[in-house]
Amino acid sequence: MKDTASQTPIHPKLKSISKISKLMDSQFEIGGFKFGLDPILNFVPFAGDAFTGIISIGLVYAMYKNGASSKLIVKMLWNVFLDVLIGAIPVLGWIFDFYFKANNRNIALLNEHYLEGKHSGSAKGILTWILVAFILLIGLAFYTVWLITSWLVGVIF
Repeated sequence: MKDTASQTPIHPKLKSISKISKLMDSQFEIGGFKFGLDPILNFVPFAGDAFTGIISIGLVYAMYKNGASSKLIVKMLWNVFLDVLIGAIPVLGWIFDFYFKANNRNIALLNEHYLEGKHSGSAKGILTWILVAFILLIGLAFYTVWLITSWLVGVIF
């Protein structure tokens, strides 16, 4: 498997996006281990996660404005969502941020899109599965609340 994250994007406008992604995820190196500002900023509770999440969403938006498909954008937003969600968990999130590198993953997806023709088309299928999963999770949450309420009513009365 070739390393598409290190290749220059095909579109000249996307060079700045690639540079910002590198700064956020792999600009620095210590002992062969690369990292960027993202995991460092995430040591600042809430503000660090919010700032890096906004930067990542801004990068995805710039990729969208330069012709990335809706399917590709949904995959990129999923990477950002995971990075922000898991990155917000103290200690575990800090470790996760040093390894996950959502922005580099998104650049790799972008290069696959432009150089190999992957990830093109509509996101309807992905969004349908996300909607189904969301509805199931909401149903599970309501069922859990109902069970807890029934148990509490039984204990109290």
